[in-house]
Amino acid sequence: MKNRSAFTLHLVMAALFAALTAVCSQIQIPLPMVPINLALFAVHLAGALLGAKWGALSITAYALLGVVGAPVFAGFSSGPAVLFGKTGGYILGYILCALLVGLLSRRIGFNAKGLVIAMVVGVAACYIFGTIWFMAITGMNLQLSLTYCVLPFLPGDAVKIALATFLALRLRKPLQSMGIAME
Repeated sequence: MKNRSAFTLHLVMAALFAALTAVCSQIQIPLPMVPINLALFAVHLAGALLGAKWGALSITAYALLGVVGAPVFAGFSSGPAVLFGKTGGYILGYILCALLVGLLSRRIGFNAKGLVIAMVVGVAACYIFGTIWFMAITGMNLQLSLTYCVLPFLPGDAVKIALATFLALRLRKPLQSMGIAME
């Protein structure tokens, strides 16, 4: 019975982080090619607090919700066209980011330094995957793609990492006391 309730609790938390990612995706600054939004903040928290498996599953659920038509992507958009469009690589990169944050924060150490390193690696993987995808879809060269897809995001992503690290460190113990075992 205890395993079933732990599984249910993890499932609920994954759903909550999928919902948090959807909400954070709507808080955005529109730009010509790729909007700036808060989704990576939620992705970092999912990986840090839920671990690699459940963090990645929560972001996968977010992506699947968007594909089937729930307006969870930036600007309340949805559908396969968004996921397979120019920004779809970043959405899929969120899954990789949550996975890496979960894995690395456990390997390096669940402390400020370990979390920051894990989140920087996670966001770098998301940038790489998303930018390659963007280049393949748009036909733009690397320099122009970095101008649209990476450079404007660096300051905001640094703030997201700082806030996600702060919150993850504060929320870990209360979540553990609720029975959410960190991987």
